[in-house]
Amino acid sequence: MNDVSAGPRAVNDDDASGAAPVIACHECGTVQHMRALPEGGAARCSRCGAMLYRERRDSIEHALLLALAALILFVIANTFPFLTFELEGRADTSTLLSGARSLYEDGMWPLALLVLLTATLVPLVWLLSVTYVLLPLRLGRLPWRIADAFRFTELLRPWAMMEVYLLGVIVAYVKLSELARLELGIALFAFVGLIVVMIAAEAALEPHEIWRRLGPQASARQFGGRRGRALISCHNCDQLAVMRPLPAGAAAHCPRCGAILHRRKPNSLARTWALVVAAAILYIPANLLPVMTVVYFGRGEPDTILSGVKELIQAGMWPVALLVFFASITVPVLKLIGLTFLLITVQRRSRWRLRDRGLIYRIIEQVGRWSMVDIFMISILVALVNLGSIATIEPGAGAICFAAVVIITMFASMSFDPRLIWDAEESSDAEGTPVRA
Repeated sequence: MNDVSAGPRAVNDDDASGAAPVIACHECGTVQHMRALPEGGAARCSRCGAMLYRERRDSIEHALLLALAALILFVIANTFPFLTFELEGRADTSTLLSGARSLYEDGMWPLALLVLLTATLVPLVWLLSVTYVLLPLRLGRLPWRIADAFRFTELLRPWAMMEVYLLGVIVAYVKLSELARLELGIALFAFVGLIVVMIAAEAALEPHEIWRRLGPQASARQFGGRRGRALISCHNCDQLAVMRPLPAGAAAHCPRCGAILHRRKPNSLARTWALVVAAAILYIPANLLPVMTVVYFGRGEPDTILSGVKELIQAGMWPVALLVFFASITVPVLKLIGLTFLLITVQRRSRWRLRDRGLIYRIIEQVGRWSMVDIFMISILVALVNLGSIATIEPGAGAICFAAVVIITMFASMSFDPRLIWDAEESSDAEGTPVRA
C-alpha cells in the first residue's frame, strides 16, 4: 500500500467554495479535500494521521470473488473433523462447533453463545451480507436496503474473531502436545484458508467505493463560504451535510445512507466511563477465580490465568507463555489504563500531544479483541479433553468474568468518540484554521 503521507489538503474557511469533494476525518473531524490516488494508495488525515480512504482497482469484483471462495471454505471448515485427541488408547474428535456445544453442556451458556457468535455465526453473516451487497452491484443493480445492509457489515466485522480463534487453537495444541497425540483434520486447514481469504476480502473491499455507488461525495461548493461550524459528518459513510435546526425530538439523517447524524457520539464520556469501571471491577474476579480445571486420572487443580502462564513457563513453553500473558493480562490492563487516560484528558480539555493520544485510541480499538485467545483456548480444550475418568477439562467461573472484561472493553472503545480529543482546540480556532465537522 502506498500511503499518501501528505494527506488531503485541509479545507479552510476562506477556500470552502471549491468544487472538489470533501471528507471529514472520523477521528479528529477535520474537513479535507479528497484527491485522486494511485492504485493501492491510501490517504491519511493531514492533521491526526488516521486512514481516510484507499484506492482499490476493481474493489467490488475482487472482494466478491474472495467472499464467495470464503463461503465455500466456511462450509468445509464446519463440516469435517477439526482436531482429534488421542490418549491411553481413547480418541475424541472435535469439530469447529464442538467447543460451543461442550461449554453449553457444562452449564456455561454465556461462554458457549459468545464462542458460537464470534467464531462461527458472525463471520458467516458477514460473508453473506457482503455477498448480498456486492453481487447485485457487480450486476449493475442496487439490492433492497443496500445502505442498511452495508452498515450492518461494517458493524459486524470487529466481532468476527476467527484469526483470534486460530491463535487459541495454536495455544491449545501446544498445551496438549506433550500430554497426548493430536491429529489435524481437514477442517482446520480449511479454517486457516478461510481466515486468509477473509482478510484478503476485507483488504480488497473499499467502503468508499460502495458509498460512491449510492451517491457522490459532497463538495465544498455545496456548503457555500464560511459554513464550517454548521457541518456534520456521517460516521457510517463519511458524507458531509449541513446542520439545520430541527423540531424537538426529531433526528437528522444522512442524505446518502440514511443513518442518524450526531455531531458527536451521544453521551460518549458517560457511557465509556461506565463501561471502563464495570470492566475494572470484573477484572478482579477474572484473575482470582479459576478459568478451568484439568482433571487427569481423577486428580486436578483449578487454574487461573496467571497460574496457567506459570505452568507454561515451567514446561519451557516461553513463547506461548508470553503470548498468553500479553493477550490475557497485559492487553486488558493497558486498555483500561489507556481509556481512563483518554477520558481524563478529554474532560480536562487538555491540548497535550493530541496526535499521540489519537494514536493511543487507534491502538486500543485494534488490540482489544485479541484478549479472547484464552476463551477460545478453553473452549477447544473442553471439547477435546473429554475422556471420562482418564482426562477431562472443566471451564471455571473466572472464564465468564474474563470474557465479560474483553467484551465490555471493546464496547468502551467503540463508545468513546476520538473527535472529543481534538475539541479542546476548537475554542482557540482562529481565522484560516481547518474547518471541523
